[in-house]
Amino acid sequence: MAAASEDALRRSLAERQAAVDAQAEAVRALKAGGGASKADVDAAVEALKALKVEAGAAARRLQQAVGAGAGGAAREELRQAVVNTLERKLFYIPSFKIYRGVAGLYDYGPPGCRVKANVLSFWRQHFVLEENMLEVDCPCVTPEVVLKASGHVEKFTDLMVKDEKTGTCYRADHLLKDFCKEKLEKDLALPQEKADEFKRILAILDDLSAEELGAKIKEYDIVAPDTKNPLSDPYPFNLMFQTSIGPTGLSVGYMRPETAQGIFVNFKDLYYYNGQKLPFAAAQIGQAFRNEISPRQGLLRVREFTLAEIEHFVDPEDKSHPKFVDVADLEFLMFPRELQLSGESAKLLKLGEAVAKGTVNNETLGYFIGRVYLFLTCLGIDKGRLRFRQHLPNEMAHYAADCWDAEIECSYGWIECVGIADRSAYDLKAHSEKSGVPLVAHEKFSKPREVEKLVIVPSKKDLGLAFKGNQKMVLEALEAMSEKEAFEMKAELETKGETNFKVCTLGKDVVITKKMVSISMEKKLEHQRVFTPSVIEPSFGIGRIIYCLFEHSFCTRPSKSEEEQLNVFRFPPLVAPIKCTVFPLVKNQEFDAAAKEIAKALTTAGISHIIDTTAISIGRRYARTDEIGVPFAVTVDSATNVTIRERDSKEQIRVDINEVASVVKQLTEGQSTWADVSAKYPAHVGPQGDQE
Repeated sequence: MAAASEDALRRSLAERQAAVDAQAEAVRALKAGGGASKADVDAAVEALKALKVEAGAAARRLQQAVGAGAGGAAREELRQAVVNTLERKLFYIPSFKIYRGVAGLYDYGPPGCRVKANVLSFWRQHFVLEENMLEVDCPCVTPEVVLKASGHVEKFTDLMVKDEKTGTCYRADHLLKDFCKEKLEKDLALPQEKADEFKRILAILDDLSAEELGAKIKEYDIVAPDTKNPLSDPYPFNLMFQTSIGPTGLSVGYMRPETAQGIFVNFKDLYYYNGQKLPFAAAQIGQAFRNEISPRQGLLRVREFTLAEIEHFVDPEDKSHPKFVDVADLEFLMFPRELQLSGESAKLLKLGEAVAKGTVNNETLGYFIGRVYLFLTCLGIDKGRLRFRQHLPNEMAHYAADCWDAEIECSYGWIECVGIADRSAYDLKAHSEKSGVPLVAHEKFSKPREVEKLVIVPSKKDLGLAFKGNQKMVLEALEAMSEKEAFEMKAELETKGETNFKVCTLGKDVVITKKMVSISMEKKLEHQRVFTPSVIEPSFGIGRIIYCLFEHSFCTRPSKSEEEQLNVFRFPPLVAPIKCTVFPLVKNQEFDAAAKEIAKALTTAGISHIIDTTAISIGRRYARTDEIGVPFAVTVDSATNVTIRERDSKEQIRVDINEVASVVKQLTEGQSTWADVSAKYPAHVGPQGDQE
């Protein structure tokens, strides 16, 4: 009930502030009148002071509730510490840095590349291998016709405003969102009705038209953040990077804004490759491109990014899943639309119950929600800062059956990192209509079934006389009509003798007369059912997941002298950029030889590692590798046995040199826990312990 609590605190503050104002007016009246005794004036002043104290306490409570003040400062401090460490350790840096960079473009450095590769490797293992998915790799450059069919050319836009003097561009909804949030967080004296208005705007922001956004920007006198200059009216800006294919420049193309379309257009071949069986899933990992108007928030909003997408094709009449039982008992934070609309917070819900009650539309959608939860938590995302939020009606595409976002809380707030949507049959139908190639599946019947079928019989002769060279396009459009469209046309033809009919491929309406087409229902024996599959689509923003993982894994701890705070990334071994470091305790030939032998064994076992032979203290070397998240450190202090240190507990065990690679492999691959090996091998506490 966070929102309700905030409303109550605002009312409480308003009441106390009103009491302060009334008492202040009473004090002024007593002093101005001259007839009041000193004791009466002093008593009134004391009462005013007490009311001010109460009002101050109410303001602090409200400030804490809306996340301003110390909470906001702490988040900013955390973000700066994380980003500074990431850039200093070369996890990622702004692209083209020596040329002052380009907003929204970043380079991953060596440790960042390894973290990303580990995340993607686990994604393949967790989804592609587990579900026997068909992985594809399609081009980034996409012909315009594909993205026209998908709706991206017409609708993949954000509303933009310009600084009327400098021409600097801003996303209109971001400016309005920032204004409302700042008012709610910082203007503690905001009247309740205004607070409610700003909250309502934030709730319906995605649904505002260009005219409505422009009206609000004018009403609130929102100006360009950098210059305070007036802003233009909002207008749509297509986010796709346009290019041309071939030297003539006549074939228009775009850098793909998502990887999904490559899977949809290959459905027919994938379906046959899969033995013409449903359900099946196809997956793709690749780069996507969006020409963001004003990118910000580091890796969270960029112009080129890695997507990992799954398209799970399923019979629209049967969205059950045989493995749903494996995830039905999972319990985690869910945020159904009912809770959002009533102003409540996310609640712990069992996935099986959510599907049974219809909160989640179907088992297949629920199964992937559960698998996404397991994937993110195995990576190291904090369960308490992960929720699944259902799309509100104003966010849902008209064709979608249900949509949920896996949102992760970080210093920027709740960030959408994975979308899990039941997109119905929209995409395949759109590409079927545009390409003329039926992207359908078949269900063969054991016995023929008698069914009533819509029969549309165009008259080629009459269509040819009327439309000449356009005959084929009109004929195909007539044959592609739905049952509803066909019977509406039949009724019009019977009453009026002709009707207007929109032919999308011609881009205009044409007049169809009664003799041009015959429409009827006939009984037929069918040996199979032909249908367009629905698709369940989990779509993963890999960069967003990785950034949230960085924040969730980051912590500081005091050095041994407690004179400084040391940065630590507590990555699970699964995603750690380097699994192990090897430190000769002192530089001598015997220890160096042993370190090389261990390194060779680690390489053979496929374990990423580094040898650090620098002359600094062993404690400093531990601290240096803790800062990049290395989970295990081998200290060579003997030619026969060595110590293995665990990063988070800083505990050490002593292991025979020939067993090091085997033990580290078991730990990094999850076959054993640190508790398991601690019970098996002797603990070590010696002079080479942590000296940070």
